[in-house]
Amino acid sequence: MLSNRQEQILYAVIEEYAETAAPVGSQTLSKLFGVSSATIRTEMNRLETLGLLAHPYTSAGRIPTDAGYRLYVNSLTQEVDCGVMPKEQCLKSRFNRVLTARVSAESSLSSAIKNVVDSLVDLTGNLGLGTIGDQLYLAGISKLFNQPEYEDVSKVQAVAKLLDNLEPWLREAAPGQPLNIFIGQENPIGKTSEASLIISKFRSPLSDRSYIGVLGPTRQNYSDVMALVYNAGNMLEEYYD
Repeated sequence: MLSNRQEQILYAVIEEYAETAAPVGSQTLSKLFGVSSATIRTEMNRLETLGLLAHPYTSAGRIPTDAGYRLYVNSLTQEVDCGVMPKEQCLKSRFNRVLTARVSAESSLSSAIKNVVDSLVDLTGNLGLGTIGDQLYLAGISKLFNQPEYEDVSKVQAVAKLLDNLEPWLREAAPGQPLNIFIGQENPIGKTSEASLIISKFRSPLSDRSYIGVLGPTRQNYSDVMALVYNAGNMLEEYYD
């Protein structure tokens, strides 16, 4: 059981790391929390013992583990669920205004799905994916591999393995939630890729098991990306229902 401060420190490390791609040190967080670096180090050591943070051997700072990300993502799930938020609050962001405009501008569903996938690439810097009937549409592979994580060739190979097997896996596993998040080693394939798959299931005239989403590094802005992917699926389903 984490204390409130430990939880907030974990979340701060995750959010800072998403912005900088550099391990987060105690001095950075001591200014944020208004406590000494020694106090922050004690709490970070505890989080590391619990397996929520890791200590890269090349740095004095900490980075999140898959387990740390999972705890953080679980805390965001209700915030992303537009069913418990005023509709205007869900749709007021620039991201969602862009998606709404692009969905409504298309007359065919396949064109709309491709357009929304391309929009997800532009807005997140991740690889975008969408199912069009029985086919998988991918865009933004170069953007994904421009992320600093993928200077490591072994991680690129792991992502390639994941992508090679993603279409049959989606058909077989058929993730059933409106928003599905697979973090790092939670992915069924390419477990060493340090990638997160965030996908939304939606119904369409092409299939009642259509998916749209992104694949990006585990280091990303989950709050924005989860809301964006959820709303992308929701908009496509509502518009073409």
